[in-house]
Amino acid sequence: MDFVREQVHKIKPYIPGKPIEELKREMGIEGEIIKLASNENPLGPSKLAMEAIKKAIKEVNFYPDDNVYYLKKKLSEKTGMPVENIIVGNGSVELIHLAIKAFLNPKEKLIMSKPSFIMGKIECSLFGGDVLEIETKEYSVDVEGLINAIDEKTKIVYIDNPNNPLGCMLSISEIDKIVGSLKNNTLLIIDEAYFEYIEREDYPDSLKYVKDGRNVLILRTFSKIYGLAGLRIGYGISNKEIIDYLSRVKLPFNVNNLAQVAAIAALDDVEHIEKSRKLIHEEKKFLYNEFKRLNIRYIPSEGNFITIVLNKDGMELYKALLKDGIIIRPLHQYDLNNLLRITIGTREQNKYLIRCIGKYI
Repeated sequence: MDFVREQVHKIKPYIPGKPIEELKREMGIEGEIIKLASNENPLGPSKLAMEAIKKAIKEVNFYPDDNVYYLKKKLSEKTGMPVENIIVGNGSVELIHLAIKAFLNPKEKLIMSKPSFIMGKIECSLFGGDVLEIETKEYSVDVEGLINAIDEKTKIVYIDNPNNPLGCMLSISEIDKIVGSLKNNTLLIIDEAYFEYIEREDYPDSLKYVKDGRNVLILRTFSKIYGLAGLRIGYGISNKEIIDYLSRVKLPFNVNNLAQVAAIAALDDVEHIEKSRKLIHEEKKFLYNEFKRLNIRYIPSEGNFITIVLNKDGMELYKALLKDGIIIRPLHQYDLNNLLRITIGTREQNKYLIRCIGKYI
């Protein structure tokens, strides 16, 4: 088509984890499918969230609260940040879109690690920006490389911490260095989709940068530990001015009623959060030991997933596991053809996964 925008022609679409129903259609599988591809919570959503949805479902004929007042109020209580410093989105991925839409001019630069969550790259290209990807070193973020790349044309620096798809983490001192290197007209986006799973004590309290008035936007989600991926809801925290500009470019009614009430309830379900966190920590150790037993190299992860490193293309194992009813994530879209990302499941799921992998390794 000759009437499509030039930037759209160049974009390679985001490839999500294969849906369960799609695999059932393709393979004719009628039994249970184990999806370990998209880093969802294997325990499902909070019971409190489900109860809130049941109560609210009779009011879906009404438009949602566009200001998301009650959820912002709850997030303010939980984070200690004023309501004016919070924005809620249709998943935190929408907030990446809004940030680039609001701040990035054509030919301005977005800097990110390679690999990182790929939507920043896609959105930057869509709005005519230039993406500069800094290669990781030994599956760790090259902090000095990121800092050295920042120049007058750099409008946004994007960091996912922990990194997705590798699972590595930047420490307090490393984030401090990056924040200290920013130009006055540069926005730092810190995507903390997996921060609730962190065990290390040197994970940075990124809220302090917002409190200090720095141009930092922190992104968090309800899709992972809260188990609400299907409702599409996340939030951002930044200074009031940045939040104001993000709010100007968002679509009206971007967060539906059910997502809002479910998120409020999920934040209060401390038991579910702790149970989910404990499961991931225990099962991560189990999988580490099993990968060692099978002589499979893995990248230590701070998220709810583990990326394994094979000595050959990972697509063969990926396709073999599909036949066993297991969906994991190949990383060919990231040019990491020999890597596979695996969501940490329940003990039963993980045992079956290891048993199946053992047939092919």
